[in-house]
Amino acid sequence: MHEKQNELSRLYHLALQQYLHQGIGSDMEPARELGCYTMEIGLDTLDIARIHEIALVSLVLPHYSSGMRNSLMGRAGVFFAEAITPIEQTHRGAREANIQLNQVVQTLGQRTLELANSVEVLKQEISQRQAVEESLRASERTSSGLLDKSRQMQEELRQLSRQLLTVQEEERMKISRELHDVIAQTLIGINMRLEALKTAASSSNKQLQQQLTTTQRLVGESVDIVHRFARELRPTVLDDLGLIPALKSFIKDFTANTGVQVSLKISAEIEQSSATIRTALYRVAQETLNNVARHAKSRLTEVTVRCFEGLIYMEITDNGQGFKVDGTPDAKKPKRLGLLGMRERIEMIGGTFSLESTPGKGTTIRVEVPAQEAPAEKAPLKQSNTTTLECP
Repeated sequence: MHEKQNELSRLYHLALQQYLHQGIGSDMEPARELGCYTMEIGLDTLDIARIHEIALVSLVLPHYSSGMRNSLMGRAGVFFAEAITPIEQTHRGAREANIQLNQVVQTLGQRTLELANSVEVLKQEISQRQAVEESLRASERTSSGLLDKSRQMQEELRQLSRQLLTVQEEERMKISRELHDVIAQTLIGINMRLEALKTAASSSNKQLQQQLTTTQRLVGESVDIVHRFARELRPTVLDDLGLIPALKSFIKDFTANTGVQVSLKISAEIEQSSATIRTALYRVAQETLNNVARHAKSRLTEVTVRCFEGLIYMEITDNGQGFKVDGTPDAKKPKRLGLLGMRERIEMIGGTFSLESTPGKGTTIRVEVPAQEAPAEKAPLKQSNTTTLECP
């Protein structure tokens, strides 16, 4: 900056000297150029005034008389006035711009005040919204807690239901064993004693023999009824031999009693699954076939059970009259209690239960359950061939 100022001083000194020597009518353009150059290098009026004063001292004061000095100083003043004209014009524009800027600042100040008021109102609205959001979050936390509690209670109900079904199956097994091993044997013993009495009385009393024969028949019928009740409660073949013999035995009796033809296709690997899973599948098949006999008016039903990649798939299809499926089975509808029980049994062992039915087109029950309750208990079942039993 100092070098530029020295350069300006030199140029000003030369231009003023030339102007004074040329006399009246000299070109004023150099003065204006010096003013522009002053602004370009970042100097102002005071800077060029000091340079002008130094130039006057060196050019005018030592060399001329008093009258001549006054004339030259007047002309030098004209040169100086022309030099500072660009600076003053710029300053005038700056002043005008400053006035406009002040007006803009006043307007902005007014708008800022209005904005501050709006911000205050907005802060109040934000506070209100934050209060509402906090209330909503508190409500959400409460709802979440209630939902967790509801899920916990639902899980507890499922566990209780599972325990109930387990206890029910155990009681059925116990009663079935009692019917088979105690009551049925007792009736058979009575029947044998009656046979002995009948033989002893055959030669002496025909009327007594007839009564004994009738009693034997009633006891035999009672034995059959006890066996049937025992099988319905809990087929011993399911525990003793497995699911496949149990289903074959049930289907054989079912067809004999109802006339409904049943085709059974089942994988032999099913017997590797746990007793709980086999019992659930047996109960689903039992309940579904009983529903077919009661409601479907079907003449043919297909039961398929297959194992594939650690899962068991059961599908039971009939060609009966079907019905309109109106959603999840409702416990308030007595006719839907069987479906609800089947669904509950399957879901409790980690499976899925679905039903498809169309009026006039029959009904299909589909069940999918894991092959094992605990994955580490046994290796997953692989796909296998199925055995087919046609029950006449």
